[in-house]
Amino acid sequence: MLKKIIGLATVAAATACFAFSAAAETFVFTAIPDQDETKLVERFGAVEEYLEEQLGVEVRYIPVKSYAAAVSAFRNNQVQLAWFGGLSGVQARRLVPGSEAIAQGVEDPDFQTFFIANHESGLERMAELTDELRGKTFTFGSKGSTSGRLMPEFYIREAFGEAPDEVFSRVGFSGNHTRTIRLVEAGTYDIGAVNYKVWESQVKENAVDTNKVQVIWETPYYADYQWTIRGDVDERFGDGFKERVTQALLNMDDPELLERFPRKGFIPASNEDYDAIEDTAESLGLVN
Repeated sequence: MLKKIIGLATVAAATACFAFSAAAETFVFTAIPDQDETKLVERFGAVEEYLEEQLGVEVRYIPVKSYAAAVSAFRNNQVQLAWFGGLSGVQARRLVPGSEAIAQGVEDPDFQTFFIANHESGLERMAELTDELRGKTFTFGSKGSTSGRLMPEFYIREAFGEAPDEVFSRVGFSGNHTRTIRLVEAGTYDIGAVNYKVWESQVKENAVDTNKVQVIWETPYYADYQWTIRGDVDERFGDGFKERVTQALLNMDDPELLERFPRKGFIPASNEDYDAIEDTAESLGLVN
């Protein structure tokens, strides 16, 4: 009888421990490092607090050093939610069956890349990409960026019928949009491809010397950033958890928090919204 009581007590204790650990499990998210780390920590530290309050679970933001690292963290279940660009979101969802794009910024269905140029390059505003660009130096952002690499490369190839390194005398990858602006402003590169929201934000903050660098061309619109969530979160955090996360993101209305993205708000998203991005990435060999 004593052995039976001890056995039942052990089972009860183990069950209680499991229930506690399940209840205490941390919901982890990340984001592509499209700007300098200080801005990202400020932005997503605030998102962490907001989600924790809305979801009633412990939430943690983990920064990563590259776009590829964000995709890997999602693939390996180190994070369950991520703020991806169009390309990185496509890459992540292809690697994790059942994952879904659930929310995007109001501006994200109609996103753009700006081509910026140093004034010393002699380049001015143009309606389309012309041979004036040939022989200049050019920098993309990150190799995994939609606005900093995928779409600008697509439009360069479309305009010239050649790869970027055949059009420009030197091609580089800055790593993020903030750095692209700095490199072009300094004259390290003649031209750079930059996320239009980052450009506008930097200009608004007087962080760009527009006497040294200016926008010379704007791409057509395309879909870009989105929040993507793993398909197994309900199993891990309880039925309906994915919907709760979705609603928390869609209901985000704190002007200060939204300004940090910067976005006017968030609207529903679906995987199908990024079909054109996926097709473009396949045509350039950027997805398997």
